Amino acid sequence: MIYEKQKGVPRFRAEEFAPRKSDYCVCIPVINEDGRIQKELKRAKRHGIPELVDIILCDGGSTDGSTEEGLLCSLGVNTLLVKEDTGKQGAQLRMGLWWALKRGYKGILTVDGNNKDSIEDIPRFIEKLEQGYDFIQGSRFIKGGHAVRTPFVRHVSVVLLHAPIISLTARKRFTDTTNAFRAYSRAYLSHPQVQPFRDVFMGYELLAYLSVRASQLGLRTCEVPVTRAYPKGQKTPTKISFFKGNADLLKILFKNLAGGYHP
Repeated sequence: MIYEKQKGVPRFRAEEFAPRKSDYCVCIPVINEDGRIQKELKRAKRHGIPELVDIILCDGGSTDGSTEEGLLCSLGVNTLLVKEDTGKQGAQLRMGLWWALKRGYKGILTVDGNNKDSIEDIPRFIEKLEQGYDFIQGSRFIKGGHAVRTPFVRHVSVVLLHAPIISLTARKRFTDTTNAFRAYSRAYLSHPQVQPFRDVFMGYELLAYLSVRASQLGLRTCEVPVTRAYPKGQKTPTKISFFKGNADLLKILFKNLAGGYHP
């Protein structure tokens, strides 16, 4: 089914392989993940994740065969959404979040599709959603979490720069703020003072904004321990260039701090 472009939501195609089976879903943004998404989905299947949440792939236009229908169905994917419009990660997430709310989910998780995150820890997020939390951030840096082979520069950047700025903006301490393994309640995403479906959120802006807005509004937030493991002896999987990507990220963080994304 084709969903035409509308205010705050890109044009996209939805291929539903199964009906909604759970109160919760996990949206996984992907684009040409070169086998990593298959490994992640196999891990999820081994741990029974497709029986706990509906797995929704939010594809930015992959051309490597990683989103072939038969393969995805065999790995427990419920639905494939394919963006057919402009924008990067933020547009993919807006597509997924909008569609998930329309489908009636009570809570929506997100996780990267490059097999760095412990997708088997999804039950920890569901537990917190069931307890009434509105924003749950996964963290490798709290008790029970594990940071495996994190590049030194990234570790320092998160601990000394990114996390302090996000925590200051959120008015609450968070420890692993670049981590996209997180969960949102329906109430948070639908709050009139949040309004995530805006075209200003094309790239990383949406993740930064949603990291801080819940606690700013007095909603319930927390962290849960997760593992983030970088591959051994391989190039770090990322879509962010070192110089331009980090310069753009800093601009987003300071705009966020100044309230530049408030509706």
